[in-house]
Amino acid sequence: MITPENLVRHELIGLEVLVEKAANKSLEGLQGKVVDETRQTLTLKTEKGEKKVPKVVCVFVFRLPDGKKVRVAGELLVSRPEDRIKKKLKKW
Repeated sequence: MITPENLVRHELIGLEVLVEKAANKSLEGLQGKVVDETRQTLTLKTEKGEKKVPKVVCVFVFRLPDGKKVRVAGELLVSRPEDRIKKKLKKW
């Protein structure tokens, strides 16, 4: 089960997300569903099509299936999805 505590080590595909802050101001406010993930990017399905968003320069707000919202600095997500579950992370 996905919780706020284990989000950064969990599968992100299928979650609703909002780009809260970004180095590129045109990405701020972008929201949609995560449809793909690479080491450096998330691909979001938005109303206007698919958009690739770099992880490292953004702050994301993910909506969990139970409705809770979790803010995550993108730099915590930078790694291949399959390697991220093995990462040792200090309490975030």
